[in-house]
Amino acid sequence: MQKFEVAGHEYSLLPDGEWTLSWADEFDGDTLDETKWDYRTCMMQTRWPAWVRGGVHLDGNSNAVFTLLNRDGKLVSAQLQTGCNYMDEPVEKTTFGTDAIQWPVGKLHENKFLHGPGYYECRCRLQQKPGWWSAFWIQSPIIGASLDPAVSGVEIDVMESFKPGRISRHNVFTGGYGLDSVREKIGEVHEGLDTSVFHRFGLLWDETGYTFYIDGVEDGHCGKHITAVPEFILISTEVRGYRKEKFNKQPEPEAYDAVGDTFLVDHVRVFDKTV
Repeated sequence: MQKFEVAGHEYSLLPDGEWTLSWADEFDGDTLDETKWDYRTCMMQTRWPAWVRGGVHLDGNSNAVFTLLNRDGKLVSAQLQTGCNYMDEPVEKTTFGTDAIQWPVGKLHENKFLHGPGYYECRCRLQQKPGWWSAFWIQSPIIGASLDPAVSGVEIDVMESFKPGRISRHNVFTGGYGLDSVREKIGEVHEGLDTSVFHRFGLLWDETGYTFYIDGVEDGHCGKHITAVPEFILISTEVRGYRKEKFNKQPEPEAYDAVGDTFLVDHVRVFDKTV
């Protein structure tokens, strides 16, 4: 790996070769740039109770600060995205002309940034307390629209931390999230990452597939499900429990003790290989 210097900011760690910075957010200033990011509030046609607009602020030191919040007794946090999945928005009652039939897709939204092969990097400081989780990933706007990932895209999980200091294996999903879903697990589980410092999580997407990096060290490669579909970036946080029947789809008890905890993102960058 090699250092790529960015004036006034922390460097990136990139695979060998020549690279050009294609897109970035350094989270400068004091206001989130909503020309680059939307708040994700819906999932699988449901207004998701764990996610909220707001819940992210810039600290003046080039960090986006995600905070676990208690809003009127409801534990929530934020998820940012540069695009939209076509199956997320809730369906509104419609007709087709005079025919009483329902189109089973909600309102579509414009994507703010989509990108294909390249190198994706997030420098972040993980959450400090249990009860919520963080992630850096990319997703196709039309994942699951066909059985061919080259046509409909994939989900690529670059970093997921479900417990403080623990990084799960990377994932590549294709076929959507129902009967045709296919999942590849890549790399190893990493325990004991220092949650007091920033780490770099990277993805090299090229013609050979997807290669993952943690702090500049390669952590697995997936040569399957290579897509030609441009995808969007997500930075996630979510309170644990809302997805689980055993918690009655409510926050896990330990999440209440984590209110006020933070997940910090220093930068997100996308690089193109110079031919």
